[in-house]
Amino acid sequence: MHSAVLLIEFGSIILGLGLLGRFAARFRFSPIPLYLLSGLAFGEGGLLPLGASEEFVATGAEIGVILLLLMLGLEYTASDLVSNLKAHYPAGLVDCALNALPGAAAALLLGWGPVAAVVLAGVTWISSSGVIAKVLGDLGRVGNRETPVILSVLVLEDLAMAVYLPIVTALVAGVGLAAGSVTLAIALGVAGLVLFAAVRYGRVISRFVSSDDPEKLLLVVLGLTILVAGVAQQLQVSAAVGAFLVGIALSGEVAEGAHTLLSPLRDLFAAVFFVFFGLHTDPASIPPVLLPALALAVVTAATKIATGYWAARRAGISLKGRWRAGGALVARGEFSIVIAGLAVTAGIEPSLGPLATAYVLILVVLGPLTARYTEPVATWWARRRTPQEPGTADAPGVADAPGPAEQQSEARPPAPVRE
Repeated sequence: MHSAVLLIEFGSIILGLGLLGRFAARFRFSPIPLYLLSGLAFGEGGLLPLGASEEFVATGAEIGVILLLLMLGLEYTASDLVSNLKAHYPAGLVDCALNALPGAAAALLLGWGPVAAVVLAGVTWISSSGVIAKVLGDLGRVGNRETPVILSVLVLEDLAMAVYLPIVTALVAGVGLAAGSVTLAIALGVAGLVLFAAVRYGRVISRFVSSDDPEKLLLVVLGLTILVAGVAQQLQVSAAVGAFLVGIALSGEVAEGAHTLLSPLRDLFAAVFFVFFGLHTDPASIPPVLLPALALAVVTAATKIATGYWAARRAGISLKGRWRAGGALVARGEFSIVIAGLAVTAGIEPSLGPLATAYVLILVVLGPLTARYTEPVATWWARRRTPQEPGTADAPGVADAPGPAEQQSEARPPAPVRE
């Protein structure tokens, strides 16, 4: 009887997620808010609390985090990460300072303590690579001159996760300073070793994993990833970091093949993860933190726009491109929830989960809007503030003139979303 109820509940969850995903694709917005809301509906204090399948959903959620970070690592090679770090690290430092500090300050002002401050700093710092990539594709801006700047900021954030997650894991586990330092040293040592091995012996590792049979490739990559994630977690290093490093170590045809095979699994278990996070958030706890979440969303949306503007200006991008870069970086999503989930599981601060949920819900909806409208609004405001001479109102300056890629993207209609 218990197994029958589990299958019914879990089957209903998967079916509901599929329908929500189709609904979101039809109206061209991220399904993450709908997944979170469905978790709220079926969690504690929701409309129809789950019982039998909650433990199974928890395991699926953990696999979802591992696959999210693995797929992220597959997007980059070790040489890409090293070159991005050398070329764009100032943008990464500005990004961290402008967007992590508001989260830390908010936690301290709310009286949550230093551990919650470190966690909330990560929640407000990391943009959603998945949402941003989808928005850029929908708006036809993949070929724009500012897009490499956006991607470089996202790559630096992803690379910083390899250092940040072990720190958060050690803090929420309540280990002492000495044990935390050992954990961080192990994490940095392992990350450095994997990067070195990937740069020096990446082809050998990929050849060992490679297989012409998709079934065998899937089993080897998935098994290796979960094994490394488990070992990392046993060493008090985040399992997500272990999965991220496995993705970096794989390159070439192996990475492309694994990406194709694992994408459906990633989407499935990532959706389950968002539902699981919502299950552990009482809907009644969100209204008390809604105003702080809204204020934090407004502040960090502005700081992300400033980050993108500064990074694009440093790269010599035109004025319009700077505003587009800033607006594109606003969305938060999967990794903000991953970070908050660590604290929620450890029971650090009861209000942290609801605040993170409300914060992500606001910005994952606002992000596509700022990506589309920040540049037109900034241009309109500049024209309103600056008197134009007769006959020059529509003549852009040299700094504002878009390049061929920008002209092409501005003239091209948004790409259709495939279901």
